[in-house]
Amino acid sequence: MKKFIQLLLVFLVLASNTVFAAAGPSIVAKEFGKIAGKKVMEYTLTNASGMQVSIINYGGALTKIITKDKKGNAGDVLTGFTNIEGYLQKTNPYFGALIGRYANRIAKGTYTVNGKIYHAALNNNGQSLHGGLTGFDKVIWESIILPGDSSIQLTYLSKDGEEGYPGNLKVKVVYTLSVANAVKIEYTATTDKATVINLTNHAYFNLSAGKEATIKNHILQLQATSYNPVNDVLIPTGKIENVKNTPMDFTSPKKMGQDLAKVAGGYDHNWILNKKPGLAIIASVYDPSSGRYMTVATTEPGIQFYTGNFLDGSLQHTKNGIQYIKNAAFTLETQHYPDSPNQPSFPSTQLNPGETYHQTTVYQFSIH
Repeated sequence: MKKFIQLLLVFLVLASNTVFAAAGPSIVAKEFGKIAGKKVMEYTLTNASGMQVSIINYGGALTKIITKDKKGNAGDVLTGFTNIEGYLQKTNPYFGALIGRYANRIAKGTYTVNGKIYHAALNNNGQSLHGGLTGFDKVIWESIILPGDSSIQLTYLSKDGEEGYPGNLKVKVVYTLSVANAVKIEYTATTDKATVINLTNHAYFNLSAGKEATIKNHILQLQATSYNPVNDVLIPTGKIENVKNTPMDFTSPKKMGQDLAKVAGGYDHNWILNKKPGLAIIASVYDPSSGRYMTVATTEPGIQFYTGNFLDGSLQHTKNGIQYIKNAAFTLETQHYPDSPNQPSFPSTQLNPGETYHQTTVYQFSIH
């Protein structure tokens, strides 16, 4: 009997090792909480190399991106919360969320489509920010696991008049985790009435996985030689300025904190990308402390680089109780330019019936 037990233990150890070695891509769904009795689900995608990405259908938010550092240790490179209560708190600064109908700001919430004036909800210093009072970040999306083992699909119907936007807008977002440690976000939308649209994801990154209190030592490079200067309420002035010989110059790799103090309020601007139409790598970030390296590819014409200037350590329900202080994380939000509906010289954000809005962004991770 003793020998039999020993053989059984050996078999179990070998079996468990075999399962681990053969582990491949997978998707696991679990309940994350409830809102007004409705379940909020969290989907965790894992690829063959062990990278994990988690998404909840409340706000379509990315809740985790777990990837290895240069020592082989796994860490979560996203700021976020441990429960639904964290995401519901009024001071949640859009952690990981899908943003719409209009990402970034519209001046005084007022804009014109085909000669008709519309008023979007005001929620930020008399401006409309990230879709208004109840943007796409504050709704429960319909969610399904797509065939295979690497993609989640979210859909939402934004009804005509919602938050001051015309048209019934049907939105679909697909999150995919690739074998190459890339998180792909693909957005599509259609409308039955002319409207404006600007979608993005508001993930906050700290590539040290929280081991560094701020991102000031992260090294950023942007394929952008110009940007949109803004006024005191962060609305573009309409001008386009060259970054050369200014704190806005990231055409060569530079620490995020190097010129941060020279920018009033910190970085929170749209850079105009040097790219042709189509998907292209336009940004890279390197964290020397962890060795993690992230590239950003997009089809969009702009990117909002934000250095977490309004984080103040007061958020509750944070991961591991971390105090997310000022500059604890950064965002790289791929987008059209802020206030485009009021700026005729900016690329148009108007979507008409019969047209399909399409945007693709890819965040890819590696070790350098």
